[in-house]
Parts: sequence; structure tokens; C-alpha cells
Amino acid sequence: MSDSVTSAIAAAQPSLGSWPLPSVQLQCPDCRKGPCRISSTAQPACLSCGFTFSETNGVYNALPQSREAKYIQFVHDYELVRSKEGRGSDRPDYYLALPFQDLTGRNAWQWGIRARTFRFMERKLLPLLEGKSHRRCDVLDIGAGNGWLSYRLALRGHRPVAVDLLNNDTDGLGAARHYFHAAPTFTRFKAEMDCLPFMPEQFDVVIFNASFHYSEDYTRTLEEALRCLRRGGHLMVADSPFYRKEESGKKMLHEKRAAFERQYGFRSDSIQSREYLTAETLQRLAVRLHLKWQVYKPWYGINWAFRPIKAKLTRRREPSKFYLLHAQRDIRG
Repeated sequence: MSDSVTSAIAAAQPSLGSWPLPSVQLQCPDCRKGPCRISSTAQPACLSCGFTFSETNGVYNALPQSREAKYIQFVHDYELVRSKEGRGSDRPDYYLALPFQDLTGRNAWQWGIRARTFRFMERKLLPLLEGKSHRRCDVLDIGAGNGWLSYRLALRGHRPVAVDLLNNDTDGLGAARHYFHAAPTFTRFKAEMDCLPFMPEQFDVVIFNASFHYSEDYTRTLEEALRCLRRGGHLMVADSPFYRKEESGKKMLHEKRAAFERQYGFRSDSIQSREYLTAETLQRLAVRLHLKWQVYKPWYGINWAFRPIKAKLTRRREPSKFYLLHAQRDIRG
């Protein structure tokens, strides 16, 4: 979108008051029209269908009732599992230490993966996005969870927007309140990744933060992300399970659901998430969506590197890998 068009849209809006996203225009997640305007309650609303982005404790709800019902069971199951895994804390310093330390010690191995991914991103990709001028970027953090990545990006001077289906105060978007005395605030939306509440070409960067594998349709999910990217914008997929063989991914999924049923009493399949990626899947997406993937392989330590060898020796299935995927939206459209 050109600067002149953006300025014209902004000028047509009523006073934004305390609305924290003057640089990002909203699209109705219900009728898909926009841009939405600030209503008399200071909450954005759709002029076409009347949908209102209700706000609770700083989190804007962009999930229409017709779609909320689909995710009720998924959110219930996911929050139950995360609670039993010991996610979250009542200590603000727990959140401020992420992803580099898990002060509870309950999920240190996973936060170790997140930390190494982020450090790699800091060294290799963020300088590319920022350029020599260290410009500020509008960044969409999909699958933001408690907001740790948005917090880290805000510390670097960027303008992150956090999106997730969870908005609870320990492991969801509500937990981001712990960051706001230490960094600039960032706006949070309860929304689904296949129906993002933003007008086209609003972001410089879209990051799937350990979340892309929850997609039910990778093509549809990426089309929606690309719609929100400005021309030449950057797309990243971080920390989604990757397998060399399709068969390995299917075995993992079977094992995971069986384990969940034994431990929690349900199979964790209320939505048909894809759950993993393969090289063949990436190639199909590249052809269909005109993407050129760059596959980065952060170093996760010697124990992680030896996992495939151990699996082969014990005749177990291929273990997952975590790569950092990067592509750019075509500057021509």
C-alpha cells in the first residue's frame, strides 16, 4: 500500500484517542471488510456488519462467535495440557527471563530450543530486516503465547502485534502484562491464523512462532499471512517439527495422540492440525505460492545433534528437527 493511500485512510478515520495501533488498519474478521473504525466505546468496529473488537485487559477479541465455537474444545484441551506441564508463573521475573531461562525449571529443554532459535534470528535474520539504518518494523507474531517474542522485538525498537487463540493470564496473551513495565507495550489480538484481522499489506514481517504446525491447511494459512505482508516483506516459520520422511511425521502424530489419551484422557485432535513439515511439503508450498524458502539450521547442542543416530541404533522412528524457514513476498505483488 502506498504512503499516500495509507495517509488518506488515516485522515478519514475519527480521532484514534488511546487506540495503540495508528499505523495498522483493521479488517473485520466476520465479513472481511474494512478498514474498521473506532467506535464510541473506543473499540474498533466494522461499519458493514457491526462486529466490534471487544477489549478485555488489553487483549482485543477478533474471533467472531461463529468461529469461537470451533476452538472451544481445542483451547480447553491445550490449556489443560499446558497447565499440567507447569507452564507460566506468578512471578514477573519468570517472563522477563524468557526465552533464555526457565526460572521454574519445568520446561527448560524447550525454552532452550526457543532461546537458540531466537539467538540465531538475532544474528542472521533481524539485521537483514532492519538494514543499516536499523529501521523499525511492523511485525506480526502469530502464536505469540505469553508474548515473549513480541517483548524481545519491542526491546529492539520494533512494533510487534501479538496474535494467539489463548488469552489466559499465565500462558496466553494476558500474561504479556508482565512485560509492559520493562518495554514498550504491544497490541494483542485473540484471533485465528487463517482469518487475521488486518487489512492487506500491513506488516514488514510475519513470524509463525512455534505455531505453523497447528495449521489445518498450510496453503490457506500462508496465503493469509502473505496477504498481510507488504511487498518485499519477510515471512518466517520458527520451531515447527520437520521430518525427512512423511512416514516419520505420521508415526509421531500417532504416538502423540496415543500418549495424550493415556495421560489426559483425550487424543488432542479436536482440530485437524497438520502437526509437522517435510521437504516435500515445503516444495509444494513454494511452487503454489511462488516462494523461495531459505532453510536455516540453528545449532541446538550436541545431544540434539546425536538424536538421529540414537534413534537409528535403537530402531526408533526419525526424531523431529527444528529449522528456521525464511521467504520474502514478491516485491511485484
